[in-house]
Amino acid sequence: MAEICPFSGVRYNPEIVNDIASVICPPYDIISAQEQKAYYQKSQYNAVRLEHAMEFPEDTQTANKHARTNAIFNQWLKDRVLIIDHVPSFYIHEQSFTFQNVRRKRLGLIARVRLEPWEKKIILPHENTVPGIKSDRLDLMRACAANFSPLLGLYDDPGQRVNKLLISQTSRKPVIDVANANETHKLWMANEPEFVQRVSHFLASKPIYIADGHHRYETALAYRDERRQDGSSNGNEAFNFIMMTLVSFSDPGLIVLPVHRLIRGLSSRTVGELKKRIESFFEVEVVSIDQTHLDSTRDAVTRVLGLEPGNMVILRSQQPARLQEMLPGDHSSAYKRLDVSIVQHLLIDWLNTWESSSSVAYTPNPVEAYHLVERGEYQLAFLLNPIPVTTIKTIADANDRMPGKSTYFHPKLPTGLVINRLEGIL
Repeated sequence: MAEICPFSGVRYNPEIVNDIASVICPPYDIISAQEQKAYYQKSQYNAVRLEHAMEFPEDTQTANKHARTNAIFNQWLKDRVLIIDHVPSFYIHEQSFTFQNVRRKRLGLIARVRLEPWEKKIILPHENTVPGIKSDRLDLMRACAANFSPLLGLYDDPGQRVNKLLISQTSRKPVIDVANANETHKLWMANEPEFVQRVSHFLASKPIYIADGHHRYETALAYRDERRQDGSSNGNEAFNFIMMTLVSFSDPGLIVLPVHRLIRGLSSRTVGELKKRIESFFEVEVVSIDQTHLDSTRDAVTRVLGLEPGNMVILRSQQPARLQEMLPGDHSSAYKRLDVSIVQHLLIDWLNTWESSSSVAYTPNPVEAYHLVERGEYQLAFLLNPIPVTTIKTIADANDRMPGKSTYFHPKLPTGLVINRLEGIL
């Protein structure tokens, strides 16, 4: 059973920081070097200084970005730039945004969730992770003993019982109401005993599916295990939990974008061999590039930029069963039907083996992918179709994982609305 708890969050003090829009930022993994500098300049208190601090050439093993983050975090607490809510609460977050010219809202419950190993199937992943990223996040967690950004978790709510409870709390004045670029964020605190008990009870019987934050979850598991090594843990310490924003699978604001693949470092010989490989597996159609083709071609496995100069190459499956048979046998049938699985195993993995100097980058933006290829920064782009949220659940329920960077939940949750400390006892 999932254990969902209220907590005493750390938030910006409105008496010192009266413009929350100037201090929130995205999670670390989508902040470019240029954006990092921009957030630093936006405010001396921007959360990027905690979530994704700058590195400097003179950094050492002890004097580094994580040590600076720890010093800043504690200084902000001392100076009351950040203050601690005294009453443990659930936090309800409404994120409004525009997508495809339609205004949408996503409603989430920010809570502490007890960490559970994957094998218990209480918390379920859907993507693979990369070790290097987890190492950096673990160093940050060791230095600061805090979660600065929430994970995004999904849950089933067929009767809308949890959703109705959350909506019932939004008639009150929010503690945060801020517009940031094309988004607005509202935050309510909810700590009435009956509300806390009912929400915790409803969610306890449901597994939670990690949507965004696999690396941070696995990092939190490693951190918890480190803290338990002295044998004194009773299981109720804060480090046994992680901060999540929980959203219903049926939420109308739940948007999942595909993550497109960008390739460079290929010789002309390799590109030629790739063309032969593609022709042996797929039906091929060469079309001129327009916005419609960039956005989506539903019956295609993938669309390739850079293979034919000035055109797009659309790949459709000749024999779906044959392609699926060529994928690793230890995966579920749902995994083998995924376009991203076919592209990853039959094309990208093959390219990486054929050409050791090749490299892969990722973007959820097909227009950006087009421009990167057009400018010659990358040779090829594989444009993928969105994966339905129901498929994500099916993959996770099958105890399987998609290739890394398969899904992009839009928009990202902001960092800086609430911080969760990993010290103390519940």
